[in-house]
Formats: sequence, C-alpha cells, structure tokens
Amino acid sequence: MTRHIVPWPNPCLRAKAETVSEITPEIFEIWQDMIAVMEAMLCVGLAAPQLGIGLRLAVVDASSARSQVLRMANPKILHASAKFEMGEEASPNLPNVSAQIKRSSGVNVRYMDETGAMQEKDLVGLWARSLQHQVDHLNGRMYFDNLSKLKRDMMIKKARKQCV
Repeated sequence: MTRHIVPWPNPCLRAKAETVSEITPEIFEIWQDMIAVMEAMLCVGLAAPQLGIGLRLAVVDASSARSQVLRMANPKILHASAKFEMGEEASPNLPNVSAQIKRSSGVNVRYMDETGAMQEKDLVGLWARSLQHQVDHLNGRMYFDNLSKLKRDMMIKKARKQCV
C-alpha cells in the first residue's frame, strides 16, 4: 500500500495516538510503509500520525549506513538526560521550514519491538533527538510547539506562503 505524508494542519497531527496492543501483520505492514516513506524522504524517523495513522508506532534510523532501523510500538521515554543540545529539526508535514530545537542529548526508551517483546534502549545524539521528535508526534505535538508563540506563528506563516 502506498501511504503519503498528511499536510499540516491535518487533525491526526494533533490527536494523541492510540496504544498498540499486539504486533499483527497489519502493524508490520504499516511499519514497512513508514520505513519506505522515511527512506524516500531521507528522514531519520517517522511516526504513524504523520501518515494519518492514529497508532503509537514509530521508526527511527539515524545510522550512517541506513541499516539499523528501530521499529517501535508504544515508545515511552523513561529517562531523559539533563544535558541538552540544540539541533535543526523539520517535518515533511510542514515542508520548507525548520527550526533550532532544544532536546535532551540522551534518552532511555521502552517499546514493543517487531516480535512483540518489550525492549529498553539507551539512545544518544541524533538517535535520541529523532526519538523525542517522534514521541512528540505520537502525543499530538509538532516540533515547532517547542518554540515561542511568536517564532511558531512566524514559521507557520512562512510555510503557508511557500505552499501558495
């Protein structure tokens, strides 16, 4: 199935995604579609709501070889580092704009993997940034929600102008 990025302000991007109770062939197919979209867009992560799917599913691959994708259902950040880093973030849901966002430099996350087993993993650097970005999507937040109202409004206005 071909899935597409839903444009901002699609309501799915503001809704909290539903918990996944088990890994089914349908869930695995959604993950495969998410990976294909992520790879086609040269992103390091994608959350199901970005495709209009209201499930707590995310994929992340910040490896240089693009071969270490994490398939995660119900990812939950258990601990976030007190050390923060600024980094450029963007979203295909609101193209042609980006912003510097402050995120924890490392996180400990628990999630259900593709076999249905619970995993716990420490992520740092771009892996941690991408995971935090995806968890925001699963909670109905966009990266620009981390900006001041003025910066957020200016960015959305700029994006809308470029789409006309």
